[in-house]
Amino acid sequence: MGLFDFARDIGKKLFGKEEEAPAALQQHIEEDNPGVNGLQVDVKDGVATLSGEANSAEAMEKAVLMAGNALGIQEVKADNMTIADGSQVAGDDEFYTIEKGDTLWKIAEHAYGDGSKFNKIVEVNREVIKDADKIFPGQKIRIPKNI
Repeated sequence: MGLFDFARDIGKKLFGKEEEAPAALQQHIEEDNPGVNGLQVDVKDGVATLSGEANSAEAMEKAVLMAGNALGIQEVKADNMTIADGSQVAGDDEFYTIEKGDTLWKIAEHAYGDGSKFNKIVEVNREVIKDADKIFPGQKIRIPKNI
């Protein structure tokens, strides 16, 4: 999957010091495990490196988003992750960075021409969006192409 950029100073606070980050991120991802086995997390200078085996490309993408949307993480590398089902990670056009003033309704309206389809966005991002009313600028989410 390569390198994925995030806003380092925005996100969910999961750890205080960087040395706490690997264990905190690993626990965070495993709590809502999107389908990653043997997960290992390393963090250095705001860069989280994930390794393990994802059940699918979608599972890998979710793990990357969960790690990257944490306060203090500016990049996520997943080059050391394998995908069990052989699927490929899609291009960056399936991801969206929430901007000031965005709502999930507005995002769905722009992506699909119908704001009422925002529930699909929430569904595929359930590990990242715990409450549809609590999204924040700088947060990255997946936008499914086919709904």
